Amino acid sequence: MTNAKEIKKRIKSIGNTKKITKAMEMVAAAKMRRSVESVLRTRTYANLGWETIINIASASKSGEPVHPLLEKRKGDAKSLIVLIASNRGLCGGFNSAVVNKAVHSAQKHNENCDFIVIGKRGSAVYKRFGYDIISEFAKNDTDPRLSEVIPVARLIIREFLAKKYDKVLLAYTDFFSPIKQVPRVRQILPVEIDSNDEYLGAVGKSDKLGTSREFIKEKDHKHLVYGSSFKYEPEELEVLNLILPRMIEVQLFQGLLESNASEHSARMAAMNQATGAASDLVDELTLFYNKARQSAITSEIAEISAGAASLRDK
Repeated sequence: MTNAKEIKKRIKSIGNTKKITKAMEMVAAAKMRRSVESVLRTRTYANLGWETIINIASASKSGEPVHPLLEKRKGDAKSLIVLIASNRGLCGGFNSAVVNKAVHSAQKHNENCDFIVIGKRGSAVYKRFGYDIISEFAKNDTDPRLSEVIPVARLIIREFLAKKYDKVLLAYTDFFSPIKQVPRVRQILPVEIDSNDEYLGAVGKSDKLGTSREFIKEKDHKHLVYGSSFKYEPEELEVLNLILPRMIEVQLFQGLLESNASEHSARMAAMNQATGAASDLVDELTLFYNKARQSAITSEIAEISAGAASLRDK
Protein backbone atom coordinates (compact mmCIF):
# COMPACT_ATOMS: atom_id res chain seq x y z
CA MET A 1 0.00 0.00 0.00
CA THR A 2 3.05 2.24 0.36
CA ASN A 3 3.26 2.66 -3.42
CA ALA A 4 -0.42 3.68 -3.56
CA LYS A 5 0.17 6.28 -0.84
CA GLU A 6 3.07 7.79 -2.79
CA ILE A 7 0.95 7.96 -5.94
CA LYS A 8 -1.90 9.61 -3.99
CA LYS A 9 0.53 12.19 -2.61
CA ARG A 10 1.80 12.95 -6.11
CA ILE A 11 -1.76 13.31 -7.42
CA LYS A 12 -2.47 15.87 -4.72
CA SER A 13 0.73 17.77 -5.57
CA ILE A 14 -0.09 17.89 -9.30
CA GLY A 15 -3.65 18.94 -8.48
CA ASN A 16 -2.29 21.93 -6.54
CA THR A 17 -0.05 22.81 -9.46
CA LYS A 18 -3.06 22.61 -11.77
CA LYS A 19 -4.94 25.11 -9.61
CA ILE A 20 -1.98 27.51 -9.83
CA THR A 21 -1.64 27.25 -13.62
CA LYS A 22 -5.41 27.69 -14.04
CA ALA A 23 -5.31 30.83 -11.90
CA MET A 24 -2.35 32.17 -13.87
CA GLU A 25 -4.21 31.47 -17.12
CA MET A 26 -7.21 33.48 -15.91
CA VAL A 27 -5.01 36.37 -14.78
CA ALA A 28 -3.16 36.38 -18.11
CA ALA A 29 -6.49 36.35 -19.97
CA ALA A 30 -7.70 39.41 -18.05
CA LYS A 31 -4.42 41.25 -18.68
CA MET A 32 -4.53 40.24 -22.35
CA ARG A 33 -7.99 41.76 -22.81
CA ARG A 34 -6.85 45.07 -21.34
CA SER A 35 -3.65 45.02 -23.39
CA VAL A 36 -5.50 44.30 -26.63
CA GLU A 37 -7.86 47.22 -25.96
CA SER A 38 -4.83 49.50 -25.51
CA VAL A 39 -3.26 48.18 -28.72
CA LEU A 40 -6.38 48.79 -30.78
CA ARG A 41 -6.87 52.31 -29.42
CA THR A 42 -3.43 53.47 -30.54
CA ARG A 43 -2.60 51.30 -33.56
CA THR A 44 -4.25 53.49 -36.20
CA TYR A 45 -2.63 56.64 -34.81
CA ALA A 46 0.80 55.00 -34.78
CA ASN A 47 0.43 53.70 -38.34
CA LEU A 48 -0.82 56.99 -39.78
CA GLY A 49 1.85 58.90 -37.86
CA TRP A 50 4.53 56.69 -39.39
CA GLU A 51 3.00 57.20 -42.82
CA THR A 52 3.36 60.95 -42.25
CA ILE A 53 7.05 60.47 -41.49
CA ILE A 54 7.43 58.36 -44.64
CA ASN A 55 5.87 61.20 -46.64
CA ILE A 56 8.34 63.67 -45.16
CA ALA A 57 11.28 61.32 -45.76
CA SER A 58 10.21 60.77 -49.38
CA ALA A 59 10.63 64.50 -50.04
CA SER A 60 14.38 64.02 -49.59
CA LYS A 61 14.63 60.85 -51.67
CA SER A 62 16.56 62.54 -54.46
CA GLY A 63 18.15 65.36 -52.51
CA GLU A 64 19.62 66.36 -49.19
CA PRO A 65 17.82 65.14 -46.04
CA VAL A 66 15.36 67.66 -44.65
CA HIS A 67 16.35 66.75 -41.07
CA PRO A 68 19.34 65.01 -39.39
CA LEU A 69 17.07 62.19 -38.16
CA LEU A 70 16.28 61.33 -41.78
CA GLU A 71 19.91 61.18 -42.88
CA LYS A 72 20.94 57.90 -44.48
CA ARG A 73 24.56 56.92 -43.82
CA LYS A 74 27.06 54.60 -45.45
CA GLY A 75 26.86 51.98 -42.72
CA ASP A 76 30.40 52.17 -41.36
CA ALA A 77 29.27 52.56 -37.74
CA LYS A 78 27.37 50.15 -35.51
CA SER A 79 23.66 49.44 -35.50
CA LEU A 80 21.58 49.85 -32.36
CA ILE A 81 18.67 47.51 -31.57
CA VAL A 82 15.96 48.33 -29.04
CA LEU A 83 14.74 44.95 -27.75
CA ILE A 84 11.38 44.63 -25.98
CA ALA A 85 11.06 41.43 -23.94
CA SER A 86 9.15 40.43 -20.79
CA ASN A 87 10.04 40.69 -17.12
CA ARG A 88 8.94 37.15 -16.28
CA GLY A 89 8.95 33.72 -17.83
CA LEU A 90 6.18 31.08 -18.04
CA CYS A 91 5.08 32.46 -21.41
CA GLY A 92 6.21 29.67 -23.74
CA GLY A 93 8.69 30.67 -26.43
CA PHE A 94 7.77 34.37 -26.35
CA ASN A 95 11.15 35.66 -25.13
CA SER A 96 13.37 33.21 -27.00
CA ALA A 97 11.56 34.01 -30.27
CA VAL A 98 12.05 37.78 -30.08
CA VAL A 99 15.63 37.46 -28.79
CA ASN A 100 16.56 35.07 -31.61
CA LYS A 101 14.91 37.39 -34.14
CA ALA A 102 16.91 40.35 -32.80
CA VAL A 103 20.18 38.38 -32.86
CA HIS A 104 19.49 37.23 -36.41
CA SER A 105 18.93 40.86 -37.42
CA ALA A 106 22.14 41.89 -35.65
CA GLN A 107 24.09 39.28 -37.60
CA LYS A 108 22.45 40.45 -40.80
CA HIS A 109 23.13 44.17 -40.34
CA ASN A 110 26.36 44.26 -38.38
CA GLU A 111 28.06 41.73 -36.15
CA ASN A 112 29.04 44.56 -33.80
CA CYS A 113 25.52 45.68 -32.87
CA ASP A 114 24.66 47.14 -29.47
CA PHE A 115 21.38 46.68 -27.62
CA ILE A 116 18.98 48.67 -25.50
CA VAL A 117 16.79 46.32 -23.48
CA ILE A 118 13.26 46.93 -22.19
CA GLY A 119 12.26 44.07 -19.88
CA LYS A 120 14.50 41.85 -17.73
CA ARG A 121 14.43 38.81 -20.02
CA GLY A 122 16.09 40.78 -22.80
CA SER A 123 19.40 40.37 -20.99
CA ALA A 124 19.69 37.01 -22.79
CA VAL A 125 21.32 38.83 -25.72
CA TYR A 126 24.33 39.36 -23.43
CA LYS A 127 24.21 36.15 -21.39
CA ARG A 128 23.68 33.81 -24.35
CA PHE A 129 25.13 35.71 -27.32
CA GLY A 130 27.62 38.20 -25.83
CA TYR A 131 26.22 41.42 -27.33
CA ASP A 132 26.78 44.63 -25.42
CA ILE A 133 23.80 46.22 -23.67
CA ILE A 134 24.32 49.98 -23.38
CA SER A 135 21.20 50.55 -21.28
CA GLU A 136 18.35 48.66 -19.61
CA PHE A 137 14.92 50.11 -18.91
CA ALA A 138 12.14 48.92 -16.62
CA LYS A 139 8.93 47.60 -18.15
CA ASN A 140 5.43 47.92 -16.76
CA ASP A 141 3.50 44.71 -17.42
CA THR A 142 0.05 45.97 -16.46
CA ASP A 143 -0.47 49.55 -17.60
CA PRO A 144 2.30 50.91 -19.89
CA ARG A 145 2.49 54.68 -20.26
CA LEU A 146 4.05 56.82 -22.95
CA SER A 147 6.32 58.37 -20.31
CA GLU A 148 8.11 55.00 -20.01
CA VAL A 149 9.51 55.17 -23.55
CA ILE A 150 10.42 58.88 -23.62
CA PRO A 151 13.86 58.25 -22.00
CA VAL A 152 14.48 55.45 -24.53
CA ALA A 153 13.54 57.71 -27.44
CA ARG A 154 15.78 60.52 -26.17
CA LEU A 155 18.69 58.12 -25.78
CA ILE A 156 18.46 56.63 -29.28
CA ILE A 157 17.98 60.06 -30.86
CA ARG A 158 21.01 61.42 -29.02
CA GLU A 159 23.16 58.43 -30.00
CA PHE A 160 22.01 58.60 -33.63
CA LEU A 161 22.66 62.35 -33.92
CA ALA A 162 26.11 61.83 -32.36
CA LYS A 163 26.74 59.40 -35.27
CA LYS A 164 27.63 56.51 -32.97
CA TYR A 165 25.13 54.38 -34.88
CA ASP A 166 24.07 54.35 -38.52
CA LYS A 167 20.79 52.55 -37.89
CA VAL A 168 18.37 52.14 -35.00
CA LEU A 169 16.11 49.07 -35.10
CA LEU A 170 13.16 48.05 -32.94
CA ALA A 171 12.73 44.35 -32.03
CA TYR A 172 9.30 43.56 -30.63
CA THR A 173 6.50 41.00 -30.94
CA ASP A 174 3.61 41.92 -33.21
CA PHE A 175 0.17 40.97 -31.89
CA PHE A 176 -1.94 39.28 -34.56
CA SER A 177 -4.40 37.32 -32.40
CA PRO A 178 -4.52 35.56 -29.01
CA ILE A 179 -3.07 32.45 -30.68
CA LYS A 180 -0.61 34.12 -33.06
CA GLN A 181 2.23 36.50 -32.18
CA VAL A 182 5.04 37.27 -34.62
CA PRO A 183 8.49 38.58 -33.59
CA ARG A 184 9.50 41.46 -35.82
CA VAL A 185 12.46 43.79 -36.35
CA ARG A 186 11.86 47.13 -38.07
CA GLN A 187 14.04 50.14 -38.74
CA ILE A 188 12.99 53.39 -37.08
CA LEU A 189 16.07 55.56 -37.70
CA PRO A 190 16.66 56.72 -40.33
CA VAL A 191 13.23 56.32 -41.89
CA GLU A 192 13.42 53.82 -44.77
CA ILE A 193 10.62 54.46 -47.27
CA ASP A 194 11.48 51.38 -49.35
CA SER A 195 11.17 49.02 -46.41
CA ASN A 196 8.75 46.08 -46.68
CA ASP A 197 7.95 46.34 -42.98
CA GLU A 198 6.74 49.89 -42.51
CA TYR A 199 3.72 49.38 -40.31
CA LEU A 200 3.16 48.19 -36.78
CA GLY A 201 0.38 45.77 -36.06
CA ALA A 202 -0.35 44.77 -39.66
CA VAL A 203 -2.95 42.02 -39.78
CA GLY A 204 -5.04 40.20 -42.36
CA LYS A 205 -7.23 42.09 -44.84
CA SER A 206 -10.47 40.67 -43.44
CA ASP A 207 -9.47 41.33 -39.83
CA LYS A 208 -10.64 44.53 -38.16
CA LEU A 209 -7.96 44.56 -35.46
CA GLY A 210 -5.84 47.16 -37.25
CA THR A 211 -4.31 48.42 -40.46
CA SER A 212 -3.92 45.70 -43.09
CA ARG A 213 -0.57 45.42 -44.81
CA GLU A 214 -2.16 43.57 -47.73
CA PHE A 215 -4.73 46.34 -48.10
CA ILE A 216 -2.01 48.98 -47.99
CA LYS A 217 -0.10 47.24 -50.78
CA GLU A 218 -3.20 47.00 -52.94
CA LYS A 219 -4.28 50.60 -52.49
CA ASP A 220 -3.42 53.36 -54.91
CA HIS A 221 -0.37 55.03 -53.31
CA LYS A 222 -1.36 58.53 -54.37
CA HIS A 223 -1.89 59.48 -50.73
CA LEU A 224 1.81 58.80 -50.08
CA VAL A 225 2.89 61.31 -52.76
CA TYR A 226 6.52 60.20 -52.71
CA GLY A 227 8.98 62.86 -53.72
CA SER A 228 6.57 65.79 -53.48
CA SER A 229 7.39 68.99 -51.62
CA PHE A 230 5.76 70.21 -48.41
CA LYS A 231 4.94 73.58 -46.93
CA TYR A 232 5.80 74.03 -43.27
CA GLU A 233 4.31 76.50 -40.81
CA PRO A 234 5.95 78.19 -38.95
CA GLU A 235 9.31 76.83 -40.23
CA GLU A 236 10.46 73.48 -41.56
CA LEU A 237 13.15 72.77 -38.98
CA GLU A 238 10.97 73.88 -36.08
CA VAL A 239 8.12 71.61 -37.17
CA LEU A 240 10.38 68.61 -37.79
CA ASN A 241 12.21 69.09 -34.48
CA LEU A 242 8.84 68.64 -32.80
CA ILE A 243 7.13 65.98 -34.90
CA LEU A 244 10.01 63.56 -35.60
CA PRO A 245 10.98 62.82 -31.96
CA ARG A 246 7.28 62.58 -31.12
CA MET A 247 6.70 59.96 -33.82
CA ILE A 248 9.74 57.98 -32.66
CA GLU A 249 8.22 57.93 -29.15
CA VAL A 250 4.89 56.77 -30.57
CA GLN A 251 6.53 53.93 -32.52
CA LEU A 252 8.38 52.74 -29.42
CA PHE A 253 5.22 52.96 -27.34
CA GLN A 254 3.18 51.05 -29.90
CA GLY A 255 5.87 48.37 -30.04
CA LEU A 256 5.67 48.14 -26.24
CA LEU A 257 1.87 47.76 -26.36
CA GLU A 258 2.09 45.13 -29.11
CA SER A 259 4.67 43.18 -27.08
CA ASN A 260 2.59 43.38 -23.90
CA ALA A 261 -0.50 42.01 -25.64
CA SER A 262 1.61 39.27 -27.23
CA GLU A 263 3.23 38.38 -23.91
CA HIS A 264 -0.05 37.97 -22.04
CA SER A 265 -1.50 35.98 -24.95
CA ALA A 266 1.54 33.68 -24.97
CA ARG A 267 1.36 33.24 -21.18
CA MET A 268 -2.36 32.46 -21.33
CA ALA A 269 -1.72 29.80 -23.99
CA ALA A 270 1.24 28.34 -22.07
CA MET A 271 -0.74 28.12 -18.82
CA ASN A 272 -3.68 26.57 -20.66
CA GLN A 273 -1.38 23.87 -22.03
CA ALA A 274 0.15 23.36 -18.58
CA THR A 275 -3.32 22.98 -17.04
CA GLY A 276 -4.28 20.44 -19.69
CA ALA A 277 -1.05 18.51 -19.18
CA ALA A 278 -1.66 18.46 -15.40
CA SER A 279 -5.19 17.11 -15.95
CA ASP A 280 -3.86 14.36 -18.21
CA LEU A 281 -1.17 13.45 -15.67
CA VAL A 282 -3.70 13.35 -12.81
CA ASP A 283 -5.92 11.00 -14.86
CA GLU A 284 -2.95 8.74 -15.61
CA LEU A 285 -1.79 8.67 -11.99
CA THR A 286 -5.34 8.02 -10.79
CA LEU A 287 -5.43 4.93 -12.99
CA PHE A 288 -2.09 3.77 -11.55
CA TYR A 289 -3.37 4.49 -8.03
CA ASN A 290 -6.52 2.41 -8.57
CA LYS A 291 -4.45 -0.46 -9.97
CA ALA A 292 -2.02 -0.30 -7.05
CA ARG A 293 -4.88 -0.15 -4.54
CA GLN A 294 -6.65 -3.06 -6.24
CA SER A 295 -3.43 -5.07 -6.19
CA ALA A 296 -2.95 -4.36 -2.47
CA ILE A 297 -6.54 -5.37 -1.67
CA THR A 298 -6.16 -8.57 -3.72
CA SER A 299 -2.98 -9.44 -1.82
CA GLU A 300 -4.69 -8.86 1.54
CA ILE A 301 -7.66 -11.05 0.54
CA ALA A 302 -5.28 -13.78 -0.60
CA GLU A 303 -3.44 -13.66 2.73
CA ILE A 304 -6.72 -13.85 4.69
CA SER A 305 -7.92 -16.76 2.59
CA ALA A 306 -4.64 -18.57 3.08
CA GLY A 307 -4.81 -18.03 6.84
CA ALA A 308 -8.41 -19.26 6.99
CA ALA A 309 -7.49 -22.35 4.98
CA SER A 310 -4.60 -23.20 7.29
CA LEU A 311 -6.90 -22.92 10.32
CA ARG A 312 -9.37 -25.33 8.74
CA ASP A 313 -6.62 -27.82 8.05
CA LYS A 314 -5.70 -27.85 11.73
